[in-house]
Amino acid sequence: MASKEQSSDKQHEIEKKYQAKAPPTQFFGKEAFDKTNETIIRWLGMSGFLINSHGTTIMIDPVLKDFDMPLLIDMPIETHTVPHLDAVLVTHSDNDHYSVPTCTDLKNVTDVYHSTEYVDSIMKNRGLPSQGHLIGDTFSVKNIRVSLTPADHAWQNDYPEARNGRFWKQADCAGFWIETPDGSIWATGDSRLMPEHLQMPVPDAILFDFSDSEWHFTFEGAIRLANAYPDTPLLLHHWGSVDAPDFTPFNGDPEKLKARVKNPERVVLLAPGQPYRLRRLDK
Repeated sequence: MASKEQSSDKQHEIEKKYQAKAPPTQFFGKEAFDKTNETIIRWLGMSGFLINSHGTTIMIDPVLKDFDMPLLIDMPIETHTVPHLDAVLVTHSDNDHYSVPTCTDLKNVTDVYHSTEYVDSIMKNRGLPSQGHLIGDTFSVKNIRVSLTPADHAWQNDYPEARNGRFWKQADCAGFWIETPDGSIWATGDSRLMPEHLQMPVPDAILFDFSDSEWHFTFEGAIRLANAYPDTPLLLHHWGSVDAPDFTPFNGDPEKLKARVKNPERVVLLAPGQPYRLRRLDK
């Protein structure tokens, strides 16, 4: 009887600790930054992306080194290999999005950093060439036009030890609506689901967070968002990168998502570093 109980406990532990992992990393180098005749998106792991649109290069929330939790992936590129970036976009100040070590390393090859006004202030304190924006503001990076979309991720206000002596505002966090010559990309950022999220123009790709966390969309909220734009490809992130099987912001399972969304074939499960070609939808 004892051996059966031990076997059952062991099986329960294995089931409890299961975590979906990203496919093996596809490493890339300077060739990913060359001028092209299209828009290529690469997942960097974590919540990061590289966009190369006809030679204009942007990274969103790159975390390429020195994260403070164990990882399940290898990063697809090292900071010293990046030849040049026209811009880095940062959605908010959490260290799985605003990586101080990464952004500091990229300073000498990056023209400008864009974020919210709060994140801009802490970037400037570190000597980064940054610009801050309000929700709804629009700016250009060469042939790319970017607008800040709303986000609700001021989780620090619920945890006094995390407030750092300030009241965190909703405007401290954002998403980015990115218009390229080949279509629109919506980087939602970390956020609870908001009514505005369900009333956007139809994007040609969503950089999609499906974390089942109360300060993210939640899984059910992610399904609602995905099904509000039933033909839009969903490029998954915020999953499969951090070894945290019991921590909902990092332990999403793409197979569960595929089982619930309309048109599940549009779920794009990229490996870190794998290129994805943006295509404009028929609307």
